[in-house]
Amino acid sequence: MSDESLSPPVQPRVATGRTVARLGRQVEIALARVDLTTAQYRVLVQLGEGAEASSSLAAKLAVSRPSATAVVEGLVQRALVDRRHSDEDRRRVSVSLTEAGRQVLAEADQVVSEKLGELLGVISPRQAQQAVNGITHWGMAMDANKARKRATADPARPMAAL
Repeated sequence: MSDESLSPPVQPRVATGRTVARLGRQVEIALARVDLTTAQYRVLVQLGEGAEASSSLAAKLAVSRPSATAVVEGLVQRALVDRRHSDEDRRRVSVSLTEAGRQVLAEADQVVSEKLGELLGVISPRQAQQAVNGITHWGMAMDANKARKRATADPARPMAAL
């Protein structure tokens, strides 16, 4: 009798969570090739969609403000992100990608794509498409969940807590 037969079966959602964690590690490995952490990549991706108020960036990334500030500071030091105070309201800080930041984001997207392609290359094209569709559906579920939470949120409750 093998040790595996003694283990209880893993529930599908548990198995999915474990697989996503392993996949996340593969993304981390790819990002290391362009000297980025996953947190830095997430900030660059968000800023790649447009400049952000410093205060809303943490909420959109679902992290604390101090965490977002620390990641942004590291990216500012590397000249990948620009931080500017508003002329109208000096308390308002806008964060945006620099040209170097856009270039690093493109390189990061490329290495992640290559890594995922490498992983998908060992299964059939049909299975690879199913895997991509599955991840796409997870993205849709997360977007819908965020929208639902925003629609039902208490205006006094900070968005990062959602």
